[in-house]
Formats: sequence, C-alpha cells, structure tokens
Amino acid sequence: MIETHQRGFSLLEAIVAMVIISGAGYALFGWINSSIMSLASVSDANARAEATQNILEYMSGVNPMLKPTGNASLGRYKIRWESKPTTLVQDVKSSVFQFALYETAVKAQNVDSEPWFEFSLRQVGYKRIRAPAAPP
Repeated sequence: MIETHQRGFSLLEAIVAMVIISGAGYALFGWINSSIMSLASVSDANARAEATQNILEYMSGVNPMLKPTGNASLGRYKIRWESKPTTLVQDVKSSVFQFALYETAVKAQNVDSEPWFEFSLRQVGYKRIRAPAAPP
C-alpha cells in the first residue's frame, strides 16, 4: 500500500470554500443594503418631523382671518397654505374681536419646488373690530 501525503487544497475543496464565502458575502451585502435603506427612511422621517415643527411654529403667527392664503420660504423648503372658515364669524358684543375657526391646508415643497408632504391644522382667526370700552 502506497501512502500519499496531500498538500494544499484540491480544486473541489477550493470551489466549495468559494461558494461558502460568496453565500456569506451575499447575505452580508443584503443586510447592509437593508440597513442603509432603513437609515435613509429614518433620516427622511426626522427631516419631516423637524420641518413640521418649524412650519407649526411659523403658522402659529399667521392669522387666517387676515391672511387666508400665502407662502413662505423656510430655508431648505417652502410652504404654501390655504385657509377656509369652518364656523361662522362670531361677533360677541362684549369683545373687541370677531373670530372664527379655520381649517388650514399646508403644503411643503423642497427647494426645487418638488412636493414633499402636506398636512392640515385648525386655527382661530380673529380681527379687531372696535375699540375697548372706556373704564367707568
């Protein structure tokens, strides 16, 4: 009986090793791709949340009775709004104001005027219509 000592890998062993390594690499690349896509989704959600907070802060200073439509540039994005009354104008004689409830549709656009997202909010519109009563 002749004994032979094998040195190194045979061709079949090398092919099997390459198949195992490529399968692991394929799974790894799939995991990395899904992680990158999740990261992009989270980044977009954070940008939208930040923009929504900025828009709400800006819109808190807008009186829809006096300015029912308009637009503004807020850095990297622009907004447009349109307000419509949802109640009749209230004129209480003991008040110096008229007021009504408004539904405001707000649309946000990227700098290149590409639509980004939109939402609606309710605001109180008011207008001063008379001078305060003189003290007795």
